[in-house]
Amino acid sequence: MKDAYSLILAAIESGTYRPGDRLVESELAERFGVSRTPVREALQRLETQQMLVRDGRSLIVASLDHNQLAELYTVRAELEALAARLAARHATPEEVRVLAQMVADDQRAVGDPEALARANKRFHHQIHLASHNRYLVQQLDLVHRTMALMAKTSLAAEGRSETALAEHKRIVDAIAAGDGTAADKALRQHISMAWETRLKLEAAIDRD
Repeated sequence: MKDAYSLILAAIESGTYRPGDRLVESELAERFGVSRTPVREALQRLETQQMLVRDGRSLIVASLDHNQLAELYTVRAELEALAARLAARHATPEEVRVLAQMVADDQRAVGDPEALARANKRFHHQIHLASHNRYLVQQLDLVHRTMALMAKTSLAAEGRSETALAEHKRIVDAIAAGDGTAADKALRQHISMAWETRLKLEAAIDRD
């Protein structure tokens, strides 16, 4: 059975609760079938992690401004590239096959941005695990948890699904070849394209 913290975090990550939504202790307790005390503790923990912010006496799901997003993508690019480089060195044949199968399977999700976003998260996490560095995995978990505060996936942009999967394939090919330099470069390019796409989405929203 999941604890209150995991349940609330999963609801934020899935988009059930989006940036700006108010979280009410009694409503969460009823929704998840837990008592209010663990919910209160979970909310305090999420506030400490800056996933929630105060709005008067209420707690709301935090949102990321442009500068925070830029900082997040900078850190993500560095850590993900390191994970890819280490995966090229340490990934087992089984892990490489799993990554390749993920890319093939994810083709079926093209056209469904939300499904592809979930698949994308699994794919990146598999690379993190293939790095075989527990401290790096912990830091990347923190980065990806914060990414849940982005209201919309960049994979929703027209044509991004197809190009993202092509980028995934180049990353896996480099890892499979044991080429850490190429894996690092392919991952950086992938994150750069994701950030560029998000900037375009932001610009489009500003024009509306």
